[in-house]
This record gives sequence, structure tokens and C-alpha cells, in this order.
Amino acid sequence: MSTPSAVDASPQAAVPPPPVGKLPRRGRSRPRSRTWRRALQRDWQLYSLVVLPLVFFLIFRYLPMLGNVIAFRRFQPGGNVFGEYWVGLRYVRMFFTDSTFWQVFTNTLVLGTLSLVVVFPLPIVLALLLNEVRARRMKRFVQSVSYLPHFLSIVIVAAMVMQILSVDGTVNSIIRGLGGDAIPFLQQPGWFRTIYVSSEVWQTVGWGTILYLAALTTIDEDLYEASRIDGANRWRQTWHVTLPGIRPTMVTLLILNIGTFMAVGFEKILLLYNPLTYPTADVISTYLYRMGVVSSNFSYAAAIGLFEALIGLTLVLSANMIARRAVGTSLW
Repeated sequence: MSTPSAVDASPQAAVPPPPVGKLPRRGRSRPRSRTWRRALQRDWQLYSLVVLPLVFFLIFRYLPMLGNVIAFRRFQPGGNVFGEYWVGLRYVRMFFTDSTFWQVFTNTLVLGTLSLVVVFPLPIVLALLLNEVRARRMKRFVQSVSYLPHFLSIVIVAAMVMQILSVDGTVNSIIRGLGGDAIPFLQQPGWFRTIYVSSEVWQTVGWGTILYLAALTTIDEDLYEASRIDGANRWRQTWHVTLPGIRPTMVTLLILNIGTFMAVGFEKILLLYNPLTYPTADVISTYLYRMGVVSSNFSYAAAIGLFEALIGLTLVLSANMIARRAVGTSLW
């Protein structure tokens, strides 16, 4: 008679292991509605802060979108809010065959490209330079001086530009003092783009450095220490440590700037341009103002505005997709 082995006598041997994929469930998952209800009851104070922004966007952003229907309907001032009768793509064909519109469209692309290429990188450069300044008083002084133009009204900025560049202004006084002739900067179309981009640089670059300086504070100092041990100088540390550290912020702001690519500064251009500079200064937003508000051709202006919005949406979606695939950072 054989004696049972130690393995057979083990109490664990009598219990078969559970099959793979059929592990016992510890509990049932809670319904999502119950989870949201409990989160709302627990954090209702935080959710209440979102109410006013949502109401604002609903009233001033989403409800006005209903007015885009007049791009396909005949609208007359004083008549039906949504137009009198359906005209289809009549106004779309009108601006596609309008030579003035394509000139305005070209000016918008040129000014938008110049603003993106020139204005966007400069806050990054200024933030990197300020990050290298070790004297706190000097750093704060430069920051204050560079931030100040952002808080000036567009009207004040335009008035300053017109005063400085007028025939009797500061710039022409210097030119005459050097023996040259006065230049009517604000009346010559060739100077308008330079004037606009320069004023944008002066007004926005300092304020744009705030986000980049905040992003620079999140970079781990151990990375700089490791790069110094490997023999990297300041330029290589900036290229291999600093710029990759602020890359998510750079990509996010780049996508947002591309989204407003077609909406070139309406207020400043409206204050600075004149009929003499229309060939280079007139953009879609100012053309819409003249067609819609001045000429009361609201349906035609709505069709152009809808076309501009579709281009902006396409640019945002494309930039977000390219950024997600190229650098792994995107808005959504």
C-alpha cells in the first residue's frame, strides 16, 4: 500500500487554480451618472465658477452663430433677423469672383505670415535672455519696461505711431536733421506692413514672455547639472535642455496663433490705414467692416466672414494634428 506524497497531501492541491480570464470580481462598477452626481455634490462650489463663463460663451459666442444663415439668405435691415428668402450660394459666388476680395485675402495672408514669423519667436528669445540675467533689479526693470506697452489702449498706440511717423513727427525730424527729405510713411502703401509688424512687436513681445518664463521655472535643475558634467556650454544647454523643456508651451501658443492667423488686428489696422494704403493694408476684417457696417451689405459680409472662420478652423485642426504627430504635444 503506497503512502500519499507530500504534494498530494497538501490542501492547496485540492483547490484548482481559477481559469485565466475568469478571475473573481471584487465589486461591480458604479454607474457613471451616480459618479457624476456625487462629484457634483462634493465639488459644487468649483463647478459653480464655470457657470458665468459658460453663459458668456453661450450668449456672445454660440448664439450669434445662428446669424451665419444670412450668408445664404437675402437680408434687409429692419426685416427678418434670419433673412427674407433663400438665395443659396449667391453671395459666395460674388466674393469668389470679386477681385477686391482676393486682394484683401492676399493682404491678410501676408500680414498674418509676417506677424507669425516675426512676432511669435521674439517672446521666446526675450524669455531666454531674461532667464540668463542674474541681477534681480535689472531683470525686473527690463520686464516692467517690456510689459508696459501691452496695457496701453490700441487707440493710444495708434495715436503714438501716427504722431511719431507723421511728416512733422520724430522720425522725419531726424531724417531732415541728417539732410534727407521727409517721408510720408502713413500715406505710402509700401511702409504699412513694416509699421504694423513693428508696432505689434513693441506692444506684444514683452507680455508674451510671461508664459515662457513660467515654463522655464518648471525645468529640473538636475538636467542642467547633468549637462554641465557632460561638458555642455550655455548654448548646448539652451538647445538640449531649455528649449525641449518649454516645447509644450511653444506648441500650444503656436497652435493658438495659427488659429487667429486670418483675424489680423482689426482695431489697429482700422485706426492706421487710409484709402491710400488700401493696396497693402486692407484685410478681411476691415473689408467686412466696410461691406457690412458702412455699406449695410450684411449678407455679403456674413458669407465672407463664414469663409474666414472655416479657414481658421481648418488651420487650427491641421496645426493640432501636425503638432501631435511631430512633437507629441497638442491641444486635444
